[in-house]
Amino acid sequence: MCAAPGRRYFMVGGKGGVGKTSLSASLAVRFANAGHATLVVSTDPAHSLSDSLAQDVTGGQPVRVEGTDAPLFALELDPEDAKAEIRQFASADGGKGVNDFMDSVGLGAFTQQLADLKLGELLDTPPPGLDEAMAIAKVVQFVDGGEFSQFDRIVFDTAPTGHTLRMLSLPDFLDATIGKVVRLRQTISGAGNAIKGMFGADTSTPDEAVEKLEGLKKKLKTVSELFRDQDKMEFVIACIPTVMAANESARLMESLKGEGVPVRRVVVNQLLPGGGASTTEAEEALAEAKERGDEKLERVLKGVLKDAKFMATKRKDQERALSIIDDELGSKGGLSVARAQLFDIEIRGVPALQFFGMSVWQ
Repeated sequence: MCAAPGRRYFMVGGKGGVGKTSLSASLAVRFANAGHATLVVSTDPAHSLSDSLAQDVTGGQPVRVEGTDAPLFALELDPEDAKAEIRQFASADGGKGVNDFMDSVGLGAFTQQLADLKLGELLDTPPPGLDEAMAIAKVVQFVDGGEFSQFDRIVFDTAPTGHTLRMLSLPDFLDATIGKVVRLRQTISGAGNAIKGMFGADTSTPDEAVEKLEGLKKKLKTVSELFRDQDKMEFVIACIPTVMAANESARLMESLKGEGVPVRRVVVNQLLPGGGASTTEAEEALAEAKERGDEKLERVLKGVLKDAKFMATKRKDQERALSIIDDELGSKGGLSVARAQLFDIEIRGVPALQFFGMSVWQ
């Protein structure tokens, strides 16, 4: 991951609550410490990247990350900003003026076809994933030119699995939908220009709406192509050791492969550390305390036994989930399986992220 030359994009995604932000931020720290100019971007509506880095990285511009001399920058994008950009493609009056004009010249059927596509609803209330796709497109355009073109590692902390999967299928769907809208719009515009020409009006003004829609198509195409770039992109699946998360991660892997998205590794986060008294050891020590009549020690050891039973049960559950992950995603899926331990402190700030990343990103 660190050794590959040129610019590389990494998307960290998975079920909600598996630690995607900590993994994304720690990967970015790892890249930066290896000498790569790195940008970590959050497109997750939860806005947890600022919390993970222990500094405010909102505002729509890359912010230099504090606590390190490495070339590390962060950017937290607000999905509402992306939605606002999408809404600008819809007319302020919902197209009423166009409808009235076309009806007056006997071309109302065209606008009815346009209305049937429900473009206004699409743009006013964007489907899940569209805002994230737009945000990613903005970042790609951002680093392709200008003062931040030096970034050669861009890490995306994505929204939860369902949102990401819908985002992956959006570009192709919207490309077809917008294509129909553009063709109808051009037909309407052509008819309107013909009428204007009859009265000597200027018909050379370009259709602004068509230009905006074409611009939207271009942005989404950029995202779609980036998702599937086998040389520049890698999707990292984040998971926790539960059967539910393991099964969801297996489905995510299959969906990603079906979409042609490069996916090569899964990180299993929040594994219980080893050590501590076993159930057998706690039971034997408790029996000895009872024989000696040490009531104080007996009370303490009852608590130890309770904790030992709980940990033993949790470890069995995690082992069952790990077996599924190793089999479905590792052996059958061909993914590299990395493991990250559950720590007794919150992973927050560059030093903690660096320590965490050393155990994950080999």
